[in-house]
Amino acid sequence: MANELFKELEARGFINQCSNMDAVRDLLNNGKMVVYLGSDPTADSLHVGHLVPVMMMRWLQKYGHKPLMLVGGATGRIGDPSGRDTGRPMMTEETLAKNIAGLKKSYSKFLKFGAAASDALMVDNYDWMKNYGHIEFLAQYGTDFTVPRMLSMESVKKRLENGMTFLEFNYMTFQAVDFLTLYREHNCTMQLCGADQWGNAIMGVELIRKKCGKEVFVLSTSLITDANGNKIGKSAGNAVWVNEDKTSAYEYYQYFRNTPDDLVEKFLKIFTEIPLDEIAELTTKQGAELNEVKKRLAFAATEIAHGHDAAVAAESAAAALFGGGGNSENVPQFDLTMTEPMGILDFLVATKLFDSKSEARRMVEQGGIQIDGEKIMDKDFVVNPRESIMVQRGKKVFLKVNIKK
Repeated sequence: MANELFKELEARGFINQCSNMDAVRDLLNNGKMVVYLGSDPTADSLHVGHLVPVMMMRWLQKYGHKPLMLVGGATGRIGDPSGRDTGRPMMTEETLAKNIAGLKKSYSKFLKFGAAASDALMVDNYDWMKNYGHIEFLAQYGTDFTVPRMLSMESVKKRLENGMTFLEFNYMTFQAVDFLTLYREHNCTMQLCGADQWGNAIMGVELIRKKCGKEVFVLSTSLITDANGNKIGKSAGNAVWVNEDKTSAYEYYQYFRNTPDDLVEKFLKIFTEIPLDEIAELTTKQGAELNEVKKRLAFAATEIAHGHDAAVAAESAAAALFGGGGNSENVPQFDLTMTEPMGILDFLVATKLFDSKSEARRMVEQGGIQIDGEKIMDKDFVVNPRESIMVQRGKKVFLKVNIKK
């Protein structure tokens, strides 16, 4: 399989930037590398915006390379300034533990964990960072980072304008020590990262060169943005989560089913394992045929993240709601205890379709809510209890509410 992996990654559009392209191409094609990808536990699930490097890691594992999935139990206590103009809130120990467990669940959907040579391993940087005292950390690494070099990073420049704290300023030193530790303990020689993490990752390459005299590598991927060009993430309010307790398999399917026409080819290459020659054929389609291609994309992406049965159920639910076929029982459902009539705004919040009555009221007044096929525009409308109620929010979101008395 020599030379096939790098060609696959390039053709699928994964590769954005590399610290030494020729060396990495040779190592990926002819050796077995240990590669790490890090994520801070700021939520209890990955979202679609995280998945470009995760899917790339999935391809690496297919070709025999070993994934190290790092969760930032230590760096998560600081907050990564990359791509942000505000600091992150501090998390409790309980929240950190819950989020780390959720990330492991997300990663396990895309990677095989175990004891074999190419099986993925999950590590937590708190396991080594907790052993450093402040004086000890400075003594070991303080002279390896220069202030001018740190100030040159784009992530730092952006935060300096809004009052970057000393806590956040240390983030890149922690990430560099992570890479050094994984190099020493696991012979990890490459870090995958999103394009916005390039500066932090390069600091690790430089630290390993200083401490060990060895060259290691960074390979970055492009970022996925929404229709408005915004990075997909929970802080932007547009996250589509991987774990089904946060985003159902049906909603996940619908996200890819609604892919803009100009992104279909890109999403097919990145979020599915459909062969490239087949993708080339699919992306020649136009009009109604392109809609069928989007269904193929949605099914393939959902099958990877949620399994075959969930993808079949999501496809069937979509067919029932939009095509007059399929099984409406596969529509996302919510059980609600309701013994008496309820105002529409309270009802919509109780079903968790909205976080607040003010959000629900705006959608009602804009004509974006239907109850059992009837458009509701009166904020004082009363919903009467019955066996089940089909709610539609906007054009694409459906929820079958089962009433319990």
